[in-house]
Amino acid sequence: MTEYVGPTAVKILTNQAKEYALPYLRYVFCYGEIVEDFTNQRNALKLRKHMVKTRVDEAKRQLEHIYEDVEDWLRRAERELEETQNLKHEIDRVKCFKWCPKWGWRCCLSKKLAENTSIISKFLETSNSAQVSYHGSLQGIEFTTPTDSVGPASSKSTLIGIMEAINYNGVNMIGLYGMVGVGKTTLAKEVGKHAREQKLFDKIVMFTVSQNPKINKIQDKVADFFGLKFETSSQEGKAEALFRSMQGVNKILVIVDDLWEEFKLESIGIPFGDGHKGCKILLNKRHQQVCIKMNCQKVIQLGILSEDEAWVLFRERSGLDDYCSSLNDVAKEVAGECKGLPPVLDTVTRALKDESLDARRALKQRFKDSRHLVNEEVLGDFFKGLKLSYAYLKEGNNQITENDIQMCFLLCSLFPE
Repeated sequence: MTEYVGPTAVKILTNQAKEYALPYLRYVFCYGEIVEDFTNQRNALKLRKHMVKTRVDEAKRQLEHIYEDVEDWLRRAERELEETQNLKHEIDRVKCFKWCPKWGWRCCLSKKLAENTSIISKFLETSNSAQVSYHGSLQGIEFTTPTDSVGPASSKSTLIGIMEAINYNGVNMIGLYGMVGVGKTTLAKEVGKHAREQKLFDKIVMFTVSQNPKINKIQDKVADFFGLKFETSSQEGKAEALFRSMQGVNKILVIVDDLWEEFKLESIGIPFGDGHKGCKILLNKRHQQVCIKMNCQKVIQLGILSEDEAWVLFRERSGLDDYCSSLNDVAKEVAGECKGLPPVLDTVTRALKDESLDARRALKQRFKDSRHLVNEEVLGDFFKGLKLSYAYLKEGNNQITENDIQMCFLLCSLFPE
């Protein structure tokens, strides 16, 4: 029994000793091979990292989104290269003792190199250099422009009313109406800006319908906001694709600007009501009757500026000071003729800029004498300001006359969109 157990035990111990000792023997006698493997793998990692980084930089220039695992891989690869830089220095130091190496030191270094070679190999296996990014949806740049701010108190109160309606669970379609020039589009953009800042919706999209809506162009714009690439060119196919894509987003705000008449949102592919409880619609139009036809649960009017609001805005844009009371008196009468319409106030203040008191008096008189052939009740005040700004068009340089600019303006009016 003793004779049988003894050789078996010795054999087991011998095998274990070999298993334990062989790696260390390799660290000592295969040092050159280990160094070569480490150097090759580290150089391969540097090249792979450079390639992935180049793809990432190009993707960012194209405004694409980088996958998180790619960003993480780049960070870990950079850290590994920095940490192994010291090992590279140690390799160079060992070369200095080529004829009289320190075996213990070289064995220890060889072990570190082998371990890091294994780590680098795994880095190379997990890198995904083929695809590092994806196309994201647009964020709606129209809601971030610095000029989109609601100043007058009347506009602010209207904004508050719209935001309250948006936050109310029982309302999914809101109508904002008012005559041309009162600032409905600016206010609608402000609504989108506030909704984004307060993170009320997962997606906010705004598009213009206008008098002659181009459905395909509207569909393409909405698709951009949702990162959707159409696989069909037909209007019906795009509508179905949009409908399904938008149903997959929990909360959506859709702002429809410049709506002239009753319009079927289904033709675009906008889900609302029973089709999508989380989709809210803000319709921006000129007439209250359109709100009724579109079955808006909440209808809000944006009126003209009050007399005080109009005067404050007029003074701000004219740069008037308090020292000249006679100039201010005339300016206040001119501001009153603008009838509280922001675009008329804007064009008139431009016309009056740097003008004398006599010129302001003449302008006031032209306002009062203005006549037109359009509907006085609906568009009369607006056309007064437009006519006046047309008369005061300035020359841009010495080679262009006032008449040339006016003719150019008339030519542009042939393209109402």
